[in-house]
Amino acid sequence: MSEKPERPRRTVFFVSDRTGITAETLGHSLLTQFDGIEFRPVTVPFIGTKDKAEDVARRINETAEEEGWRPLVFSTLITDECREIVKAANGMYLDFFDAFIGPLERELRVTSSHAAGRAHGVFDAETYTRRIDAMNFALANDDGITTRHYDRAEVILVGVSRSGKTPTCLYLALHYGVYAANYPLTPDDLEDGKLPKSLEKHKSKLYGLTIDPVRLKEIRNERRPDSNYASTRQVTFEVGEAEFLFRRYGIPFISTTTSSVEEIATTVLHSAGLQRRFY
Repeated sequence: MSEKPERPRRTVFFVSDRTGITAETLGHSLLTQFDGIEFRPVTVPFIGTKDKAEDVARRINETAEEEGWRPLVFSTLITDECREIVKAANGMYLDFFDAFIGPLERELRVTSSHAAGRAHGVFDAETYTRRIDAMNFALANDDGITTRHYDRAEVILVGVSRSGKTPTCLYLALHYGVYAANYPLTPDDLEDGKLPKSLEKHKSKLYGLTIDPVRLKEIRNERRPDSNYASTRQVTFEVGEAEFLFRRYGIPFISTTTSSVEEIATTVLHSAGLQRRFY
């Protein structure tokens, strides 16, 4: 058994009979509450047989032996046989269905179906079409490529380069079916101190994203090292002028500095009063 490291580092297994998305989403949400610990995620999807469950249990046991810590195991397994095998391994086993299905059955007075893959297995043609259309719209109207279709947009994200506009638009499209476009505020736009003409008639749809200059410098330096684009002077100027523009025109805005794309998108959705198309 290896010596335990000074800085806590724990391996986390996300085990599922399907894709593992549910286990990952719920598990990551819980782990964000624990600062100062390094987590190593391992997603193990499609565990639907005894052999596969035994293989996962073996990996969990080997990890515990090698690292000197019990791995955390977040599970959404439905099959009783597979669950018992993984649960018996040397890990801290957290079963989301165990935690919630039992209480729901008692409250609803109905026995659950225990059907695998129900979280993502329902096909709705209308929802699928809306999701694809919204994604295509976000891609076609990314980074100010064109402003011709802004009449169709439900929200137009504005902000300086690398402030998180594109991933937020894509998340809004994929998860909420929102038609989201984005427009980058260039140094020329900011020097004028005026809203670009192409945005004036869509002011009610605008939502600003800002970011701490120090963090923006780090992000830009990864893209263009030692450039004016990534200089302290440039990022400070752009962020300051963008926020001035937001305040001048009454554009609501949020900082993306410490927020995940999920948090940013959800904040925009509710703050802008957008309609969520599906759940």
